[in-house]
Amino acid sequence: MAAPAVAQETFRMDWSAALSALKKLIADKEDTEQVFRIMRALSGRSIPKGYAKLLSTPQGGRLAYRRVELAAVLDDHEALRRLPEGSVGRAYLAFVESEDLSAAGLAAESKKGVDGEIDAEHPLAWYGRRLRDVHDLWHVLSGYHRDALGEASLVAFSYAQTKSFGFALIGFAGAHQIKKALRDRPIYKCVWEAYQHGRQAAWLPGEDYEKLLAEPLEAARARLNIAPPATYRAIPEVERADAMAPAEAELAKAA
Repeated sequence: MAAPAVAQETFRMDWSAALSALKKLIADKEDTEQVFRIMRALSGRSIPKGYAKLLSTPQGGRLAYRRVELAAVLDDHEALRRLPEGSVGRAYLAFVESEDLSAAGLAAESKKGVDGEIDAEHPLAWYGRRLRDVHDLWHVLSGYHRDALGEASLVAFSYAQTKSFGFALIGFAGAHQIKKALRDRPIYKCVWEAYQHGRQAAWLPGEDYEKLLAEPLEAARARLNIAPPATYRAIPEVERADAMAPAEAELAKAA
């Protein structure tokens, strides 16, 4: 059976679905399925616009023609292990192994509760998968970890890169919740700084990731103009790790 086409409804904004998913995500930041529900509800025209931008770049036509599935590349840990010490690929491998993550796992979360459209043999579906699969790689490139503040910051960075409004909603809501726990810390400044860093950086969706993985990490950050997350790093790690606990407990009581 042929894969389903990408329907025009995919590009409509659904605020009701997004806000429902957001409430669940705030209650459990590890509920990655809700992130994808929000993204699907609020992506709007960002996917077709992003794909058109990709085709306008010097190497975008080649990347779109080859249509490499990055999940397979990023989950080839043996190939990543053969890359030089200090490379983007080795840093990514250390990150996902320490966090027990995989690109396949992220892909599986993105498919919960939806039909097969995300796997469609269609350029826009491929581009959407591409953005999904590089999420943890962008953690490595940007310097934001997987604590609540790191995730809120990375989605702000990602909004600047993709113009997908779901990222903006998650970033703002995350910052609001974290601020309740860390009242004396510059939470909004941190997330805003991440957005600014995303604006100033090179356009990451257009990167050739197979080549990027072999680059030295610090050289890649410099080439891509990705600034260090200074405000984020100034907040003690132990505080960042515990930031969501009060908000999660409050929501659990209300459930």
